[in-house]
Amino acid sequence: MPHVRTIVLAAQRKGQVDPLALRFGTSHKCLVPLHDEPLIIHVLRTLSAHPDVESIMVSIEPEIFQTIGTIVERDGGMADKIRFCAAADNIADSVRNAAEGHDGPLIVTTADNALLKAASVNAMVGALQSHDVAIAMASREAVLAAHPEGQRRFYRFKDGEFSNCNLYGLRDVSALKAAEFFRGGGQFAKKASRIVQAFGLINLLLLRFRLVSLPTGLDRIAKRIGHTIAPVILRDGTQAIDVDNDRTYGIVEHLMAQQRAA
Repeated sequence: MPHVRTIVLAAQRKGQVDPLALRFGTSHKCLVPLHDEPLIIHVLRTLSAHPDVESIMVSIEPEIFQTIGTIVERDGGMADKIRFCAAADNIADSVRNAAEGHDGPLIVTTADNALLKAASVNAMVGALQSHDVAIAMASREAVLAAHPEGQRRFYRFKDGEFSNCNLYGLRDVSALKAAEFFRGGGQFAKKASRIVQAFGLINLLLLRFRLVSLPTGLDRIAKRIGHTIAPVILRDGTQAIDVDNDRTYGIVEHLMAQQRAA
């Protein structure tokens, strides 16, 4: 399989200032310090060290390019793989812009996914060898075993409850149709009209009443978009815990300290 381009979504939501950025006095959440380093550096370090990652595109506002570039240069060893591209006003176009010029697999994550591990990237690369799209998820049991307050929102299926890990894979640019679900922004799961449009009313009802398993639900969605989808179930529940607010910041800070002490 050709080497992978990873896309790190790091822009602010249009017209909003993130509360964590306000708390720490930074312009962007991705610059909030975690264990004395900006959030995004934890993600970039994991990705840049992975042997299958050929290039990393950071999608963010152009005025922040130099700020992050300076931080990357100071860290050493990452700069050769990392490039920047201007974020669009929606996730779909941001991913499309960041994928330009690359004809191999794409893995998309977010700058607040500070606990991301190489094993999770391995799992995504493996899934893309047989599927067009891969979605990383962790079971409720795994997430709560990692931390009892690690996640409060789970997708309920017939075979269990799962949380997404903010880690998505596309076999190549032809699978970018899957990213169209997010054209209006990152709050996809909270807007019922967009879910109905993307998945269809029957599929939505089946999911709502837990009448299908996770694999069956994704198969139904795959048929609607014309691309095969692999659910990548990660055993490590920390992979579903990102830095979203004050509560999860404290949790991620604690988990990272535990990992470093182990």
